[in-house]
Amino acid sequence: MQILSLFDGMSCGQIALNRIGITPAKYYAAEIDKHAIEVTKDNYPNTIHLGDVTKWPWWPVDWYSIDLVIGGSPCQGFSFAGKKLAFDDPRSKLFFVYLDILSYIKMVNPKVKFMLENVKMEKKHLDVITEKLGVEPVFINSSLVSAQSRQRFYWCNWVLPQPEDEGIKLADIIDDGFVGKDKSWCVLESWNRFPKNTESAIGRYKRYMMPIVFTNPSLDFYEGWRELNIAEVERLQTVPNGYCKALNGTKAKGLLGNGWTVDVIAHIFRAGLL
Repeated sequence: MQILSLFDGMSCGQIALNRIGITPAKYYAAEIDKHAIEVTKDNYPNTIHLGDVTKWPWWPVDWYSIDLVIGGSPCQGFSFAGKKLAFDDPRSKLFFVYLDILSYIKMVNPKVKFMLENVKMEKKHLDVITEKLGVEPVFINSSLVSAQSRQRFYWCNWVLPQPEDEGIKLADIIDDGFVGKDKSWCVLESWNRFPKNTESAIGRYKRYMMPIVFTNPSLDFYEGWRELNIAEVERLQTVPNGYCKALNGTKAKGLLGNGWTVDVIAHIFRAGLL
């Protein structure tokens, strides 16, 4: 298969393909974040990097050969946690670039398959994406296959069932300590906004996922906790251990927090590609 991944990030799509036994003949990746590209090159040196998605008319791509187009267009304009600028946000407006590329490929290869991911959003914006893509989205919570609650919509042109609940708990993925929640969940407040002694305080810290693990729940809240380490965040996103070894802690956790839950994507690919 030949894959075109738009907004590729750290190439979670390649991990998911490998997980279901597919090694792409060619994997084209459009990404501009230098840290994401560094991680991809470290793990998948044969990736064909294309750079800025808005420069697609000049890409050296054999459009006729693309079998699958995937991507998670930037979500900041749609997220309930942000300013909800929707298509007025230049990042979320990049959805239309995804659409332009997909439409062009469909002209030369009507059988091309596609998958798009995005966050929970207001129905009026969801309906725009659905109308443009011509398929209904499937809502999947990563909690079914991982230790986190991560709610996303997925549009693809094949039948997509829900994953089975694997019953993975947050306690299953930590190296040591205690957690007060079954699943990680995300909020935007920094950790110090939570009240003292709140064992369920699990959220975002400096833009990366940070479930709080208590080294000793009897200690004061400001003393008795630690952040997840990189290996734990990799497990949270069902990414292979050591995948982000090319980066330091903060940068690695940032990429992981912005990436896909790999086992959700593997489930989606399994339903449509095998």
